Amino acid sequence: MRENNIKNEKTNNMNNQVNDAENQEITELDVNHLMQIRKEKLDKLIEEGKNPYEITKFNRTHTSKQIVDNYAELEGKDVTIAGRLMAKRIMGKASFCHIQDSEGKIQSYVSINDLGEESYKEFKEYDIGDIIGITGFVFKTRTEEISIHAKEVTLLCKSLKPLPEKFHGLKDTDLRYRQRYVDLIVNPEVKDTFVKRTMIIKELRRILDEKGYFEVETPILNNLITGDAARPFETHHHTLDIDMYLRIAPELNLKRLIVGGFDKVYEICKNFRNEGMDIKHNPEFTNMELYSAFEDYHDMMNITEEIISKLALKVTGNTKITYQGTEIDLTPPFNRVTMIDAIKNETGIDFNEITTDEEAQKIAKEKNVQLEEGKTTRGHIINEFFETFVEETLIQPTFIMDFPIEVSPLTKKKKDEPKLTERFELYIGGREYANAYSELNDPIDQYDRLKKQAEARANGDEEAGMMDEDFVNALEIGMPPTGGLGIGLDRLIMLLTDSPSIRDILLFPTMKPLSDH
Repeated sequence: MRENNIKNEKTNNMNNQVNDAENQEITELDVNHLMQIRKEKLDKLIEEGKNPYEITKFNRTHTSKQIVDNYAELEGKDVTIAGRLMAKRIMGKASFCHIQDSEGKIQSYVSINDLGEESYKEFKEYDIGDIIGITGFVFKTRTEEISIHAKEVTLLCKSLKPLPEKFHGLKDTDLRYRQRYVDLIVNPEVKDTFVKRTMIIKELRRILDEKGYFEVETPILNNLITGDAARPFETHHHTLDIDMYLRIAPELNLKRLIVGGFDKVYEICKNFRNEGMDIKHNPEFTNMELYSAFEDYHDMMNITEEIISKLALKVTGNTKITYQGTEIDLTPPFNRVTMIDAIKNETGIDFNEITTDEEAQKIAKEKNVQLEEGKTTRGHIINEFFETFVEETLIQPTFIMDFPIEVSPLTKKKKDEPKLTERFELYIGGREYANAYSELNDPIDQYDRLKKQAEARANGDEEAGMMDEDFVNALEIGMPPTGGLGIGLDRLIMLLTDSPSIRDILLFPTMKPLSDH
């Protein structure tokens, strides 16, 4: 057997075996010293005419996963792979190493007999983090590990800076987010999260496409602040000499398309809000909004349940999941309760019996509920009571229905309760995941509500929207009864990947510059 010359095989703990100089947690001084050593190795290679940075292409035949998955077909056959050197154990005239590519890791056996003295000497000088190519035949070691018996090893890129803490991966969360490229190398579970993120978005598109929704793109730069209550990012267009705003929501443009004759539209898009940052909020975030003509907010509840349950099945294999230690059942149907009833269930206070602003203000004072200036109507107080006493208690999926009109400027009124609207938000684990309306299509009512928003903005409310007369004009042309839905995809991805912070599911989250620390 050609493997018989493999002596002293000790591969059970290969993942923990690295260059001795880099085995332990290292200080900044150590890093500088190691970088100097690596730079000297590079200089030597360049002097010898072997500059790895001059290589422009390397022809691979397989990935690590393809070799493992197809071992029966590939045993004894030559393959060529490439990846990052993650572990190396030198044993005299023979060595073992692990290289990591985009699909996993694989072991390789490298010996002086196969490479020759000069090439083997060069291999021994390679560092953890170097990117190399290996050509050789596929075999199994005596411990049944699928491996490559190297015939040729090529240095494709010299790593000048050592990877952090080989035993434990990169643990400093702030540094992980700032240097995601290192995080992806040393923490495999992080890469899996982003694979799942893409899987979720692809599956969402498939679900909506199959239901007849048409995907569109609408502008990120806008002349007006519209679509939601939020503080925008501002910029200036020099050629037109006008101020512009990064989109806070695509809502009004998507509804313009409903006016134009598209019955079902959706957009998966980046929105931008110039607001606080925490484990649930990033200034740049991903949202999905859809609109369907001739439907209402009850239909939007149905499609929300369908989307979330199908995505859970796709990613986790089950509609019953665990998020940060709490079991959550995403099996439809979800709970449905009005905002007023939810407040009554939690506090005993029934806002159906509190009919005036003065009564609402009195009960707010009694319960120490803080009210913002200009937001002291009964409707605002109902919303504040919900956020204060109810929101964090909603662990299992719950649709909170029938919001006050004051906090729902784009929503149809309820026929029998004109102070309320046909709107819901979905809560899971105490957080909002979706927001939906029976869309307001009365141009006269819409104009009045936008006018109030514009007045609030003029009076100092930075989150209030502007008057959009063109949107009113579109409604005057005529928009059919329409249901609209927005789902915060970042939060949903957090839920389905059991990630505690939004930064864990964003490849490059917004971070304060280090110079400002």
